[in-house]
Amino acid sequence: MDLAEIFRVMRRRWYVLLPGLLLTAGLTVAVALMVPVTYQSQSTVVLLNSQKATVAYDGNPFLSTQTSLTGMADSLARNLNSDASIRELKAQGATGTYEAKLADNAQGPLMWLTVTGTDKAAVLASDRLLTTYAAGRLKEFQAKQSVASKAMIRMTTIVPPQNPVAQTKTRIEYLIMAGLLGFVLSMVATFYVEARKRTGKLPQLDRPAQPAAAGAPTTAPRRKTEESVGEQTLALRPPPRWSRSTETEPAAAEPEAQRSVVTVASAEPLDEESSHGYRPRTGQRDR
Repeated sequence: MDLAEIFRVMRRRWYVLLPGLLLTAGLTVAVALMVPVTYQSQSTVVLLNSQKATVAYDGNPFLSTQTSLTGMADSLARNLNSDASIRELKAQGATGTYEAKLADNAQGPLMWLTVTGTDKAAVLASDRLLTTYAAGRLKEFQAKQSVASKAMIRMTTIVPPQNPVAQTKTRIEYLIMAGLLGFVLSMVATFYVEARKRTGKLPQLDRPAQPAAAGAPTTAPRRKTEESVGEQTLALRPPPRWSRSTETEPAAAEPEAQRSVVTVASAEPLDEESSHGYRPRTGQRDR
C-alpha cells in the first residue's frame, strides 16, 4: 500500500478518522491541563575559610582554600536534602521541591541550591529561603561543636536565586505521547473499518445444494460424466457376433436378446483370447 492509497482510504473513511482526531485533540488538551508548567530557580553558594585561617592572606578568604571545605559542603548538602530539613523549610513557608548538591565540574566547595514548583513567585521565594536556611544550618553545625566565631567556616552567595525558568521538556513529552497515541489509534480504527468493508465485498463461494422440500422431486439431471459403464461400453464397442439375432428367429425373441446384450455389455466384456476360441451359441446361453 503506497501513500496515495493511504490518503484514499483516509478520505473514504473520514467518518471514522474525524472523530478519532477530535478525541486526540481532546486528549491533548486534557494532558496539557493535567500536567502544569513547572518552574525552577537556582542559586550558587560557596564555603569560605574562617577569619583566623585567612590572617596570613590579609583576611582574603578566596586566597585560602582547603580540601576540608569541599567535604563540609558535601555534608551540608546531604543535611539540606534530609526529611528533617524539608519539614523545617515547609514550616517556614517554603513550597515545591528542594535539592542541594555540589556544583558540577566545580574546582572548590561550590553548592547549587535548587527549588522546583508550579507557582513562579513561590518558587523564587522558596529559593531565597533555602539559601538563607543553608547558611544558618552551617553556623548551627559549628556551634554544636563549640567552634569559636573567628574560626567558623563561612558561606557567601556567588549567584543569588535566579528568576524561575519554565521547565517544558517533560510537559512537551507528555503532549507528544498523547497526540501520537490518539493519531495511531485513529488510523488503526480507519483501516480496520476499511478491511471489514472490503471483506464483505468479496464474492461468496458456491454453497452446497439445499435439500429438496417434501414432495419435490429429488432427481437431478444426469451429467455426461455420470454415464454408466454399460452405456459407455455399448457406445464404444459393438456386441459380439454370437449374441446377434439371426433372421430365422421370431420377432418376439428380439426384446429378450436385447436384454441379454445389455446384461452382457454392462458386465466386464469377455475376451476372446481368454476363452481360447470357445464361443457359446445363443441356444446354449438361453438354457
